[in-house]
Amino acid sequence: MKTLTYALAACAALGSGSQLAAQDIEELPGAEETVFDDNWLSVGVGVVYSPSYNGSDDYVFSPIPVVQGRLGPVGISPRARGVTFDFVNDQGEGTTLSAGLAVGLNRNRAAQIEDAVVLSYGELDTAIEVGPSVGVRFPELLNPYDSLSLSVDTVFDVAGAHDGIVVSPTMTYFTPVSRGAAVSLSFGAAYVDDDYANYYYSVPGGGPLPAFQADGGWERVGVNVLAGIDLNGNLADGGLAIIVMGGYSRMLGDAKRSPFTSIRGDADQWMGALGIGYTF
Repeated sequence: MKTLTYALAACAALGSGSQLAAQDIEELPGAEETVFDDNWLSVGVGVVYSPSYNGSDDYVFSPIPVVQGRLGPVGISPRARGVTFDFVNDQGEGTTLSAGLAVGLNRNRAAQIEDAVVLSYGELDTAIEVGPSVGVRFPELLNPYDSLSLSVDTVFDVAGAHDGIVVSPTMTYFTPVSRGAAVSLSFGAAYVDDDYANYYYSVPGGGPLPAFQADGGWERVGVNVLAGIDLNGNLADGGLAIIVMGGYSRMLGDAKRSPFTSIRGDADQWMGALGIGYTF
């Protein structure tokens, strides 16, 4: 369940994964020994139904291969468009910290553009985004098994696509509802610089849409709700699990004002996801 929890949340419109930790599963009632006590790995696949580009009102299906785990001192977690490597991988009791590297691909307007007018401006290059990721987790807020996690990813394009910076803060509340099921609620946002905004939201003159110069600022804010169900009724022993998720985000600033959104798209962005994973 953990893998798909991270992965499908990572595919939400906000582009931020739910910040769960292995302790969330280890601390379930009766979880004396769990698959997460030592090295472990989860693999999974999901399908997300989401806007064809950030700000689009056309929706497409996209597959999501994902991986998560802990190998020695390094924790691996899915994110919006890739993974993070947690080199602190704090497994202690009480408040825990994470710090490492986020790596991902940004294919916004690089494929699956359904709007012919937007497509006439051409497909964009895929950005490779790399940067630091830090977080903190507070357990046992409302019951002995829940947690609140806060994180910030700050990534830079190293592939020469948008050449910009994206800062993504996320807050996630997680709680089990039984030994075999859990839910999480995530709030997140994205702040982008001028280079990023100009690449994705500026509109050159001479085309079917009015010219527009986009500047950086808050790109979007939103919320995701996720539910996971272990197929044998025990989240702590790994195996197969399914997950469903829904999310909403709102485009902000010049990302909202851009003709790609305001004329050809919609500032309201919705998504749904379904997946299955295996943990061992």
